[in-house]
Amino acid sequence: MQRLTGDAVHLAVWGDPISHSKSPALHAAAYRVLGLDWEYSRRQVDTDGFSDALASLDDTWRGLSLTMPLKEVAFRAAAVRDRHAEMTGAVNTLLVGDAPRGFNTDVGGIVDALGENGVREVRSIRLLGGGATAASALVAAGDLGARRADVRARRPERARSLVELGAELGIDVEVRPFAETAEDVDLTVATLPSGTALDREITAPLAEHGGALFDAAYAPWPSALAGDWSDAPIISGLGMLLHQAVRQIRIFRDSDPAQPLDDEDAVVAAMRAALDA
Repeated sequence: MQRLTGDAVHLAVWGDPISHSKSPALHAAAYRVLGLDWEYSRRQVDTDGFSDALASLDDTWRGLSLTMPLKEVAFRAAAVRDRHAEMTGAVNTLLVGDAPRGFNTDVGGIVDALGENGVREVRSIRLLGGGATAASALVAAGDLGARRADVRARRPERARSLVELGAELGIDVEVRPFAETAEDVDLTVATLPSGTALDREITAPLAEHGGALFDAAYAPWPSALAGDWSDAPIISGLGMLLHQAVRQIRIFRDSDPAQPLDDEDAVVAAMRAALDA
């Protein structure tokens, strides 16, 4: 176990690209409230460089936050994984050391972000995109009671793993092209890369029949998809970013994503203020 007090406790967010990441501001705000003199930085790391970068860390390193495209390679690097990581095949949080422990806090972050916007029960969902975040959103939807999922992907064959995951969760998953006819759903979760703009003839029926929109993207905001949406609730990915980070900090502090932090309300308020700034 890495040291929790004293000099030089290091953490970071890795990804490619990474310069846009708000994680350093979020974590710094939390550690100030918690009285932890921890250093949290960002580093551009791609999938080819991940193994060497991980092996280079010394015992001053406590943990890593992983963003795209590293969630799958971090899953493979973890010696032990939590339930959500095992279900999704994605790790966004590593406790480093001789036997790295991997966690997926995106699932809980999505549930928390939806809940604070009044979405606490879902029977049907539409996922736009078929990658690691879509898998986390599908698990989150299962936690909220979903039993039907419509997955839209540019290359539907690459999203077939979501069908298997849905079967494990008791969710009937169908994978279709973006342009196919849209049926009514309670919630649409967009997991497309930031800046993605779909043709209006695709987004119009998705918006009309899409229910509430949760867009994992948050920069720029409003996203192109949010700008085309209906009057249903529209939720930015900043909520997911905030709440998954709270769970990460629980892990970095106490090795347990379910263990609330000391004075967690104050921690969350400081993190939210950092986002607003």
